[in-house]
Amino acid sequence: MNRGKIVCVGLGPGDPEMMSVKADRLLRNARHVAYFRKRGHPGKARQLVEGMLHAEVTEYPMEYPLTTEIPHNDPRYIAQLSDFYLDWQSRLTEMTRSEDVIVLCEGDPFLYGSFMHLYVRLRQAGEVPVEVLAGIPGMVGCWHATGIPITWGDDVLSVLPGTLPDAPLREHMARSDALVIMKVGRHLGRIRTLLTEQGKLDQAWLVINGTMADQQVMRLSEAPERCPYFSIVIVHGQGRRPANDM
Repeated sequence: MNRGKIVCVGLGPGDPEMMSVKADRLLRNARHVAYFRKRGHPGKARQLVEGMLHAEVTEYPMEYPLTTEIPHNDPRYIAQLSDFYLDWQSRLTEMTRSEDVIVLCEGDPFLYGSFMHLYVRLRQAGEVPVEVLAGIPGMVGCWHATGIPITWGDDVLSVLPGTLPDAPLREHMARSDALVIMKVGRHLGRIRTLLTEQGKLDQAWLVINGTMADQQVMRLSEAPERCPYFSIVIVHGQGRRPANDM
């Protein structure tokens, strides 16, 4: 009997019509589909494929043992997440003895995707073929939602996780022409304060659930005090371009 494989499918920024043709085909024919989710939640990736999966599909929710309950640099956090990924490495490998398994991932799997932690373990073990299907990153959908080009000419674009401490965030904000700040959520107030310090608040936009049915786009200066985790702050570059484009 031929051994199956693991295919991680990048789902794109949220709008199902922005998935690749290949992603759509794989999803509709899959019989085994795994996805990450927080305990007690449906899972963002699973929500994105609602109505697309085969009637005979078997689903495997991979529930994180914890998310924000303790700091990510706490040894307990590191140990529990490591055990979680090792457990699912073993379980997915066992499933592929006779079947292909599709793993869902929002955006692009290799850009801050949770699957990366499984990927490196699966590749190191070398027991099962692993493929990763690229997807349009969520940030791309978000900067298109603003209707403004993100970079011009020689603009330098920095992509920053909002979870960084103030000092490195401030440093990257200062030396970059255009910014994408991901993982905003509870860090929104801090990000707004730092952009104000840099004189960039008036250039900043907040996009919530970019490209999805409940998308919200607003200037960061007019945004509420809180926003969901799946929110992105955009600061557009203003670089070199012909005079008529100014």
